Amino acid sequence: MDQQIYIFDTTLRDGEQVPGCKLNTKEKLGLALQLEALGVDIIEAGFPISSPGDFESVQAISKVIKNATVCGLTRAVQKDIEVAAQALKYAVRPRIHTGIGTSDFHIKAKFNTSQEVILERAIQAVKWARNFTDDVEFFAEDAGRTDNEYLARIVEGVIHAGATVVNIPDTTGYCLPYQYGEKIAYLMNNVPNIDKAILSCHCHNDLGLATANSISGVINGARQIECTINGLGERAGNTSLEEVVMIIQQHKHLGLYTNIKTQMLNPLSREVSDIMRMPVQPNKAIVGANAFSHSSGIHQDGFLKDAQTYEIINPEQVGAEGSKIVLTARSGRSALAYRFQKLGYDFDRNDIDQLYQSFLIIADSKKEVVESDLRILAEAYVPEKAIA
Repeated sequence: MDQQIYIFDTTLRDGEQVPGCKLNTKEKLGLALQLEALGVDIIEAGFPISSPGDFESVQAISKVIKNATVCGLTRAVQKDIEVAAQALKYAVRPRIHTGIGTSDFHIKAKFNTSQEVILERAIQAVKWARNFTDDVEFFAEDAGRTDNEYLARIVEGVIHAGATVVNIPDTTGYCLPYQYGEKIAYLMNNVPNIDKAILSCHCHNDLGLATANSISGVINGARQIECTINGLGERAGNTSLEEVVMIIQQHKHLGLYTNIKTQMLNPLSREVSDIMRMPVQPNKAIVGANAFSHSSGIHQDGFLKDAQTYEIINPEQVGAEGSKIVLTARSGRSALAYRFQKLGYDFDRNDIDQLYQSFLIIADSKKEVVESDLRILAEAYVPEKAIA
């Protein structure tokens, strides 16, 4: 039987940490409702103690979300946890997400303490959080650079204290996919009480590997992925929700599934881009403007014969407007004929051969040949056979 991968969306928390992407409560509320409609399992609504505005947003979201779990982030600090619990008190399904840095970089440079003290603080934070909710997630910050043996001790300790989800973040985006997968596998095989909690992937994209690492994580036993719409997030961003969801959907042999309504991916991507004032790069997988565009003649010819030659996803499946045949100097005759046909012109092969030479002259002079150019070409065209 296929196993569910829980989608934990942190667009409203980690995504909002992008400079210039600050959202007000009304904007956050609107996006939270959209995320719930999308089928997201857990919505990380914010970091309640960080500001009065964030507290208000988490509280407002808690009041309206009925199906998804609403999550608030904290440090491993009692006051943080109490404030988060207060912000989440109206939630149907509240989750407190608490944690602390576990790598030597964090233990020595950031906290100037020892592994034993960090282990005690981690366990204490989970116990505090369990006073307010049965659903507690613990994050081992910089787990990607944490020694596996020590990380396993942390994971065992926080699960024993009552954590229901343990987040294994590759905070700096450092891991290679095989390393991150091996880390998850090590925990699955070396933490005695691992069956009492879900392991979660939270990967950053500093080396462009966030999606690959997250997929490696679930292949090796993690059952939750933390991600954002459009891959927004601190520095180079987070795991992209639309990418991991479609990888899982395309690779059915993995025996995994999500509850995401994929037809909403492109419309919600555009909405997040507009509200957060962050353009999506045209070559972005799944939701970029060029994701379903074809401009090379060889590709266009193959695509027009059978779309599956160059597209593994049907654009409608992810709410995109459809495939595009873009005319450039690299385009061939079949693409030109297709575009003329779409405009209502009925040219035969001989006509296209003649028109193609004029088309190339235009194509060499500009980046893309557009509809108006084609109409001018068609109207100026006089077939050789029509000349007396």
